[in-house]
Amino acid sequence: MRIYRSLVRSKLDYGVPVYGSVAMSTLKMLDSVHHQGLRIATGAFRTTPIPSLHVVSGEPSLELRRHSLSLSYFYKIKSDESHPQHYKVINPIFGSLFSVRLSFTPTFGFRIGEILRYFEIEDFPVVSNVEDPPPETQLDFIDDFLHFFKPSTSDIVFQQHFYDHRQHYSDYIPIYTDSSKSDNHVGSAAVFPDFTIAETLHLFCSVYTSELYAIYLGLLKISTLNFKKAIIYTDSRSGINALRSAKHITHPLVMQCLHLHHTLKKSKIKYCWIPGHVGIPGNERADKAAKSANASREAFVPLIDALQAVKLSQYRVFIIGPDKKLKLSILYPATTGRNFSEILRVVDSLQLTMNKKVATPVNWTEGGDCMVLPTIKQEELATLFPKGVTVKEVPSGISYLRFTPQP
Repeated sequence: MRIYRSLVRSKLDYGVPVYGSVAMSTLKMLDSVHHQGLRIATGAFRTTPIPSLHVVSGEPSLELRRHSLSLSYFYKIKSDESHPQHYKVINPIFGSLFSVRLSFTPTFGFRIGEILRYFEIEDFPVVSNVEDPPPETQLDFIDDFLHFFKPSTSDIVFQQHFYDHRQHYSDYIPIYTDSSKSDNHVGSAAVFPDFTIAETLHLFCSVYTSELYAIYLGLLKISTLNFKKAIIYTDSRSGINALRSAKHITHPLVMQCLHLHHTLKKSKIKYCWIPGHVGIPGNERADKAAKSANASREAFVPLIDALQAVKLSQYRVFIIGPDKKLKLSILYPATTGRNFSEILRVVDSLQLTMNKKVATPVNWTEGGDCMVLPTIKQEELATLFPKGVTVKEVPSGISYLRFTPQP
C-alpha cells in the first residue's frame, strides 16, 4: 500500500483542484486505475466488491479523495487574503450559468459550493497565523506541579499541594480555564472569583484550539479589568507548551494571546499548569462551565483545524459479517455524531436475521415483533414460529405482511 500511495495515488492526486472540474465520465476513467492498484496492493480478487475493497485497503474512493483535497486547497486560499485567487474563489461568478448549462466546466469556487453541500458543511471563517509575535514578550510560568507523576499521585496530594501553592500566591487573583469537546459540542470557559465566561466554538475546532481559546478569554477579560496580579490556571500542557515556545508555533490563538499579554503591561500575569479532575474546585467549575457553554462570539476555525477536519469530513461505519462480506455501510457527515444506539440496533438485527427466517421492520428494537420472510410457506409457520403469526391486512388482499414475536 505504501508503494501504491507513493507511486500511483500521488499521480492521481496531482492537480486535483484543476482537473476535478472535468466531466464525470472522464473522471470515472481514473477509477479503474485506482481499483486495480488497490487489488494488486491488497491481493484482493477481481470479484471483490468495490466497497469491500475500500474497507480492506483503508483507502476512500477517488471522488471522496478529490473532494477532500479540493476542500483543503479552498481553506488555504480562504485563509490567505493575499492569494491571487482569494476573492474569485470566495465570490464565484456565473453560478446561474453553470446551474443551467450542466455541460459547461464550472469554476473552482462554484464547485467548492457543491462539495460543501455534499459534506453538509456550513461555511465558516478560516484564520491562519498572519501576525508576528510582539517584540520582547516574556511570559512568566509557575511549574509547581510539573514534577508530579499524575497516574501515581493521589488526588489528596494534589489538593494539598494546590492549597499550599495558593497560600504562597494569595495576592494573585486565580483564573481557571478549561475546555470541552464532544461530537456535537466544543466549549471554552474562564472562571473568575466572581463570575464565569463560557463560549462555544465551531465543531471543527480541536481540543488544543479550545484550550488556547479559554486562556484567550481569560486574558481578554483581564484587559477590561483593573487586575494588578493574576494567575491563569490551565490543565492543558499543550497550551502551556505552546505559550512557552510561541515563536515556533503557528497557531493564530497563540499569537493573539501573546499580543494581549503584551498590552497588559500594567498587570503582572503568570501562567500555571494544574492537573485536571483531581478535585481542585476552580478547575472543576471551569470544566462544568465549558461543557454547558451555549454563547458564541464568532465561529472561526484555525486553518490547521480546518485541514484536519477535511481528513475526517465523513465518518464511515462498516459492519462485516462472519463470512467476511460487507453487511452494512453508514455514512455520517463531519458535523453529525455517530449514533451508537442505532449501530447496536443494526448489529442485533443482522445477528437475528442471520440465524432466523425473519426480517426486522422499521423502528424495530430488541424484543419487538419481526416479519416472517415471504419465502416461508404457510404450512411451515407452525413449526418455525410456535409463538404464533399475525397477518396484517393490506388493500390488495395479499397476506404477505406476517408478523411474529421475536424468536
